[in-house]
Amino acid sequence: MKFVVSSSEMSTCLQSASKVIVGKSVMPILANILLEAKNDELYATASDIETTIIVKIELESLEEDGKITIPTKLLLDFLRECPEQPLHFDINTDTATVKITSENGEYSIVGTKAEDYPEINNMDKKSNVLMSNCGLLLDGILKTDFAMANDVHRPQMNSILFEMNEDNLSFVSSDAHKLVRYKRFDSINEIGTYSFMLPRKPATLLKNILPKDKTELKLSFNTKSACVEFGAYKMICTLIDGKFPNYESVIPKNNPKKAIVNRRDLTNALRRVSILANQASKLVKFDLSAGCIVLSAQDFDYSMSGHESITCQYDGEPIVIGFKSSFLLEIISNIDTEDIIIELSESTRPGLFLPYESEDKSSDLLMLLMPMMV
Repeated sequence: MKFVVSSSEMSTCLQSASKVIVGKSVMPILANILLEAKNDELYATASDIETTIIVKIELESLEEDGKITIPTKLLLDFLRECPEQPLHFDINTDTATVKITSENGEYSIVGTKAEDYPEINNMDKKSNVLMSNCGLLLDGILKTDFAMANDVHRPQMNSILFEMNEDNLSFVSSDAHKLVRYKRFDSINEIGTYSFMLPRKPATLLKNILPKDKTELKLSFNTKSACVEFGAYKMICTLIDGKFPNYESVIPKNNPKKAIVNRRDLTNALRRVSILANQASKLVKFDLSAGCIVLSAQDFDYSMSGHESITCQYDGEPIVIGFKSSFLLEIISNIDTEDIIIELSESTRPGLFLPYESEDKSSDLLMLLMPMMV
């Protein structure tokens, strides 16, 4: 196995793939990265069994095909210290010895035979295929990943729900306190109505490697696995089994109390007032009346309190409702419009937070937050 590769190109690609590797694994070989040279290209594979990333690395030349696994940390540490230059790899796949020759040096390390690396799930031919673009998928993940739960007893909540039909592709996440539903109407969907739950780890990995552009993306999935392919990357992951909670039943349909408020004004006031809130509950009270929202918080243990009023567009009946300030800040920071709509019904019912007059008609964003007792 002999090839020549750019040190910086290899380093960048391996850093992206290596994020899937866990600190400790029941299979020590999974601390290695699998390198396979074929068809004038190098394929680097990293896996924790449930999630696998394969990156295609362009080679300057390939003299001999082959496979080998090399300790990931060792190889990355070496590449980080190398200036940009061609590296010549000469690998004996029978003895798993690796010789690396640079412009001014020669280095030797020991890997492991590729036959010992576990077989990767490559999906099957019965998979459904959705064609889309990287920016769309990245947008959906960015809008929803903060609302995922981290609950070992309810793995379905530790995911982003993908729902697709002929009209839209929806991304949904919830931790039982917050809920986000983000719809895109510009996805290319000719496959029918399907849904699956993408686990937290592959969602986070995709968030870190997806470009923000319209590079073509292929999403394949069946009842057990999903595969995302774009550019030089391919990610395969095991999906969460089970059923996502009926989130539609939680969204209140009749919300007569609607206020429009400047997002920046609300954010700044909320940050100031929440400093004086009880540090355990983070409770901030909203007192909504004609043309005004009064935010207030207090901590009896330390005799602290504060309130601040901001103007808004509202002419309905007064209402007092409480929200956890840290959750609310997360929600409004993920709305892009200058103004936001707050929809309420009762002080014991969830509040809805929506973008106001978004110019992007290809999407629909709804964020929900459960209230706290005031």
